[in-house]
Amino acid sequence: MNQLSTLLNQRVALLVQPTHRALLGLGLHGIERETLRVDPAARLAATAHPAALGAALTHPLITTDYAEALMEFVTSAEPDIATALDELDAVHRFTYGKLGDELLWSQSMPCDLPPESEIDIAGYGTSHIGMLKHVYRRGLALRYGKAMQCIAGIHYNFSLSEDLWALLKEREGVPGSQRDFQSASYFALIRNFRRYSWLLMYLFGASPALASSFLRGRAHQLEVLSADTLYLPHATSLRMSDLGYQSDAQAALSVQFDNIDNYIRSLTRAVGQPYAPYAQIGTRRNGQWVQLSTNLLQIENEYYSTIRPKRVIGIGERALGALAARGVQYVEVRCLDVDPFEPVGISLETARFMDAFLLYCALDDSPLSPDRGAADTENFSRTVTAGRQPGLMLTHDGQSIGLQAWAHRLLDQIGVTAALLDAHAGTTAHADSLAAQRAKVQDVALTPSARVLAAMRDEGNSFTAFGMRQSQAHAARFRATPISAARQAAFEESVTQSIAQRIELEASQQGDFDTFVEAYRASVRDEAQAGA
Repeated sequence: MNQLSTLLNQRVALLVQPTHRALLGLGLHGIERETLRVDPAARLAATAHPAALGAALTHPLITTDYAEALMEFVTSAEPDIATALDELDAVHRFTYGKLGDELLWSQSMPCDLPPESEIDIAGYGTSHIGMLKHVYRRGLALRYGKAMQCIAGIHYNFSLSEDLWALLKEREGVPGSQRDFQSASYFALIRNFRRYSWLLMYLFGASPALASSFLRGRAHQLEVLSADTLYLPHATSLRMSDLGYQSDAQAALSVQFDNIDNYIRSLTRAVGQPYAPYAQIGTRRNGQWVQLSTNLLQIENEYYSTIRPKRVIGIGERALGALAARGVQYVEVRCLDVDPFEPVGISLETARFMDAFLLYCALDDSPLSPDRGAADTENFSRTVTAGRQPGLMLTHDGQSIGLQAWAHRLLDQIGVTAALLDAHAGTTAHADSLAAQRAKVQDVALTPSARVLAAMRDEGNSFTAFGMRQSQAHAARFRATPISAARQAAFEESVTQSIAQRIELEASQQGDFDTFVEAYRASVRDEAQAGA
């Protein structure tokens, strides 16, 4: 297990050559950060998305996710993740200039939420596509409840350049089209990611506790930490446990990750699969749409996954249709918690490690093992609920192995891609990040989840008090150093443009919403068939 695969050795040897090393700098990296708006009393903000931040439907950087108070900041895709993080920092500073006395919540798990009837679903105007986004969220509320949809996370977007994929295809003599090789390579990355993503939960999980009111009477096995807080003593990420993103309906869903065609077929099947409990709800109540369909999934994005194959799409275009027509362009990692100790929710050190980790997943051998999925899922589950438990055992190739032992071996292998990235960049940033992660494996007290629990002790073991302390500290930092006048002007212009674009969409649409929804629901089958 310590030895590198033949394929990884060959690819690293090729890419470390001075003539090819520059290809490593042509990939793109971006971040999507979710965060709840809260009032000064740590309650969910009851206000609308600030008009001064533009139109959530069309603004390229500032939007909303599920709830009206759940903001989402989306960076540009950049060759250097440090550039994207600088942009994310600027978005936070601009936003804080428009929030009044509201704060951005510092944790993945929500603040103390009001009754479900008082959680407003995000609105996107009166255009057909805006209403479709809103109705989809109404369906999520009916299917999973509003509280679960208020969980926030960090999404990490990663791609390698098409020229790098073309070089590998040529040198390895793989037949077929460039598009097919690139898509197959991204699915190989995804399979490796799903095998090793338990390591990310140990290293970066930051949600070992939650507000006791979050569960809304659901059965659980959490322990009481204080009057307002529940936790598991060795948990790393309750957000990623079955108490966070979970769905009984999706439990039996079998999505295939062996290749792009089977992935599209399996998700298309789920979008078209009738589901009796949702059929009992129907799509309309009192003349109003309440969900887009009564099938297992309303749209493909409803499928909860720790990583997704992605392609940039236009307004109204379906994700599966874009994949079928043009192949995989990048991957979106969705399992990272918001780091409550970082003002923007993620550090540059973490991002550097993510790049080394994902490059390792992309370059290493990724054999198809249909029977391995259950073990991968169990390893992930054990780590999110008990990752800091002394002596925790995972399963590797049918054999038991200690989490720490496997983590050290994985870090040894990831060190090869960290060194490759540093050779290109002329720095030690990736190796330094790797060393910081190794220290967490050696000393569990250094993990974010352990640090959160330790910091909570200073706040009476209160999830809410700790979250508020961090939110206030981050707010003070952002408000103390506003962005430059030039950047402020650029943000103001983007606000104006987004509002104009939303108005244009609303003014130019044709037909009625019912017809629009029917056409949209039918398009996934037609687009998938056309592109397969």
